[in-house]
Amino acid sequence: MKNLSFLAVLSLLALTLPLAIASDPSPLQDFCVGVNTPSDGVFVNGKFCKDPKLVTVDDFFMAGLQNARPVANVVGSNVTAVNVNNLPGLNTLGISLVRIDYGVNGQNPPHTHPRATEILYVGHGKLLVGFVTSNGDGNRLFTKTLNEGDVFVFPEGLIHFQFNVGRFPAVAFAALSSQNPGVVTIANSVFGSNPEIDPNFLARAFQLDPKVIMDLQAKF
Repeated sequence: MKNLSFLAVLSLLALTLPLAIASDPSPLQDFCVGVNTPSDGVFVNGKFCKDPKLVTVDDFFMAGLQNARPVANVVGSNVTAVNVNNLPGLNTLGISLVRIDYGVNGQNPPHTHPRATEILYVGHGKLLVGFVTSNGDGNRLFTKTLNEGDVFVFPEGLIHFQFNVGRFPAVAFAALSSQNPGVVTIANSVFGSNPEIDPNFLARAFQLDPKVIMDLQAKF
């Protein structure tokens, strides 16, 4: 009988434990406006919480995303992030936003967000977008041409990209499921690491001549 009771308890725990750890805990307060100094509160999720009595409406406000950004760089795009670092009211809310400006033939090169899923909305122009699945799924490419008003989703952690295939500059807005999603640009990380990855190792990994690798490292 005792053995049966013990097994029943184990079964109950097995059923309920996955539910208990399936998501982040719910906030226990209305907000936790992020500040960078400990004098105003306690450390929560990468930031200190501002004293709620000192919070103002401007902690939840940011202006200027309607303005185009310059794209005078090698990739022809400019990403303007709205995250916990410049909109402190986002702290602990699990969401952020970016505006992406693309010049003609501009691109947002292959990259990943290690902590967020991304949903992209094309405000103006035409973009070729896509993502590549993980090794276990065969590295399949999902790609589509988007026009103004179209929406596309990039799953969390997968390599993805956007490319302006229109004749004019383009702009898109994207929401991400993290207050600080992070970004890993593939080429910069592999060929521009500090210190450099051994070019002989990379040459073997990519099946290229070491000189080609060194030329790539010089560019990054």
